[in-house]
Amino acid sequence: MRIILLLLIAALAASAQSLRIYAIDTEGGKATLYVSPSGESMLIDTGYAGFANRDADRIVKAANEAGVKRINHLVMTHFHADHIGGVPQLLAKLPVDHIYDHGEAVENGAVMAAYLGARKNLPYTVLRAGDSVPVKGLQVDVVSADGKAIKKAMKGGGQANPLCASYKAMEQDKGENAHSLALIITFGKLRISDLGDLFWNQEYDLACPTNLLGTVDLYMTTHHGTKTSGPSQIVHALHPRVALMNNGATKGGSVEAWSTLRQAPGLTDIWQLHYSNVGGKDHNAPEQFIANPAEACTGEWLEVTGLIDGTVTMKNHRNGFSKTYKR
Repeated sequence: MRIILLLLIAALAASAQSLRIYAIDTEGGKATLYVSPSGESMLIDTGYAGFANRDADRIVKAANEAGVKRINHLVMTHFHADHIGGVPQLLAKLPVDHIYDHGEAVENGAVMAAYLGARKNLPYTVLRAGDSVPVKGLQVDVVSADGKAIKKAMKGGGQANPLCASYKAMEQDKGENAHSLALIITFGKLRISDLGDLFWNQEYDLACPTNLLGTVDLYMTTHHGTKTSGPSQIVHALHPRVALMNNGATKGGSVEAWSTLRQAPGLTDIWQLHYSNVGGKDHNAPEQFIANPAEACTGEWLEVTGLIDGTVTMKNHRNGFSKTYKR
């Protein structure tokens, strides 16, 4: 009995000193739960509406696994259905203390109307580049919002980026993706980029002519690994050790984005929420790194444990496979 008690105490102590992240499968949408060592929680996006509450139920299941009873900070990167759609259903299942977004919508419709109806009953903050989300125990910096990037380099950034000379802009995005919130999350020496669905041209503003962000340990792929985000100018400058792709079977996971990642200097592995149908055998991670290897999935998640010294441990909830990446 005493041994069991000591093991429980040790597990609780380890949890109190680590950042836990749950990349939840919303089948091509986004919902990522961050649990600070302080116990405060931040959920970035909520997946889709409908599907018999599928995405809200999956978020609640991951939250229960994490011991989270309420969402302290709900951050909506932008106003697309795969990001804000699940807000009304989530609020019916979990209390939320505060909600954040980029402000005025560029695109409107029924999903946006439902979101605004749900948001009106919550404390609410508009985020701008240079702001932060006040998660106790973490530093959560907004580096782009509403189409505008930070102007000054972050600590560790400011280096000239030689890849900028080969950059080619895409046709301007006139929708929500160009206005997406983009975040850098810091826990001690550990740094994570979570840039939402930020568009190619707006990512350039963060990377060129100088790299304003510096390097990261974990790269959450931008826009599900879609080819209109993730130019080499920013991905390679970030120099991540490991990447997590929140793709679906038929959304994201593009050959172009996967190849840019695979060629990134210093990158060890890519972990994926789904096997990408378009990627085929040559542009997908090995099976043990994929949470949902079949299109008819059961909504498995990927779990990340981050330590203050920069160590990252990735775990596949489906099969228990894990791997640790030390600095």
